[in-house]
Amino acid sequence: MKRFHVHIAVDHLDHSIAFYTQLFGQVPAKQQADYAKWMLDDPRINFAISTRGHVPGLNHFGMQADTAEELAQLKILADAASGAQTLDQEAATCCYANSKKHWIVDPQGLPWEHFLTMSDAHVFGEDTATQDGACCIPLHKGSDENAVDTAVCCVPRAANVGKESCCN
Repeated sequence: MKRFHVHIAVDHLDHSIAFYTQLFGQVPAKQQADYAKWMLDDPRINFAISTRGHVPGLNHFGMQADTAEELAQLKILADAASGAQTLDQEAATCCYANSKKHWIVDPQGLPWEHFLTMSDAHVFGEDTATQDGACCIPLHKGSDENAVDTAVCCVPRAANVGKESCCN
């Protein structure tokens, strides 16, 4: 059974952990110095927060698959929704997990990932431009509402908005 995923960038991890622990009535399932994740069963959601590379607010949405078959079905749906403008990552390390995943961007420019977690990782991610960067996700190219940057690219920090490179 799939699990809905939301990732939010926060300014103060400790304050946010205290808030969401109270809101959800449980402690994080995974916690690092820059990241925390709750795996809720009712509703079934993977809710993550981090202080990595973004202005505070929504980072991305997604769906976590439990099996390779579910991930393949999500890929079919993502291809149909995006006009086959998916960004595939067969071996991604992100959010302290090793995963197979793919990304699309919705018409509003919001990134969506579908992923299957293969194992835990000891680092936040290896698909970042810098140590303080966030996981790499595709960006909306601009005028064509279906156009997605096919190169691995990070959501820009506020200071980088408008620059040619999205990760520098």
